[in-house]
Amino acid sequence: MNNKKPVILVSNDDGINAKGINELVDAVKEFGKVFVVSADKSFSGMSHAITVNEPLKIKDLGVRDDVHYYETNGTPVDCVKLAIHYQLAEKPDYVVSGINHGTNSSASVHYSGTLGAAREGCMNGIPSIGFSLCSYDADADFSESKRVVKSVLSSVIKSGLPKGTYLNVNIPDSDKLDGIKKARMAKGKWEEEFVEGQDPRGRKYYWLSGQFKNEEPEAKDTDEFFLNNNMASVVPCHIDVTDYSTLNNTNLSYEL
Repeated sequence: MNNKKPVILVSNDDGINAKGINELVDAVKEFGKVFVVSADKSFSGMSHAITVNEPLKIKDLGVRDDVHYYETNGTPVDCVKLAIHYQLAEKPDYVVSGINHGTNSSASVHYSGTLGAAREGCMNGIPSIGFSLCSYDADADFSESKRVVKSVLSSVIKSGLPKGTYLNVNIPDSDKLDGIKKARMAKGKWEEEFVEGQDPRGRKYYWLSGQFKNEEPEAKDTDEFFLNNNMASVVPCHIDVTDYSTLNNTNLSYEL
C-alpha cells in the first residue's frame, strides 16, 4: 500500500510575504508535503511572463512547520518553472496558486500572474488551481477562502482534472458563503483609464486605472453572477485556445 504523501507546490503573484499565500499553505498542508516557491515582491498582472533578460536567483528560506520555503526574483511562472525543473527533487503532484488579493474572474484570467502560475503547472501535466479572494485588503479575512480551497483541492485529488485543464477559483469577500458553483467565464472587459501625473522633475507619467464591465449581467451561469450572489465560482480553463468552430468553418479559406 502506497502511503506516500503527494507533493504540493504553492506559489502566487503577490509575493512570498503576502497574507494570502500563507493562508493557502495553511489550508493545503493537511493534503500533502508542501513546498513554497514565490517571488520576493509582487508580480500582479504579469500573466504568463518569464524572465529572459537577467539571471534568476533562488534563496532557500528553510523549513517552517514542515513546509519548505524558497524565494526568487522571478515572475510567478519563473517560480513554477524553477520548482519543477530545478529546485524540487521530484515533480509536484499538484500546483496551487494564490490566494490572490483581488478578483481574477472573467477577463482577468488573461492578466493574472496567479493564473499564470497555475497555467504553467498545467502545461507541465500537473493538476493546477488558482485561487483568488475578491478583496484587495492586505489583511483580508481568508477564513471562508480556506474552506473553498480545501473543498476544491479535495475534489481534484479524488477525481483529477482532464489533461490540459486547470481551475480558476474566485471567492467573494464574505463572512459566510452560500456555496461553490461550477461556472463559465463571464463575457466582459476592463475599461481602462490612465491617470496622468507629473514627477518631481516635471516628467509626465501615466498610472493605469479603470473598472470592469460585465457585458452579460443577466446571465446566471457565469463566474460574475455567482460571485455577486455570495458563491465561490470554479471555472475550468483550457491550455488549447484554438477556436475550433472557426477552424472548421468551410466558408473561410486562405490562399496565396
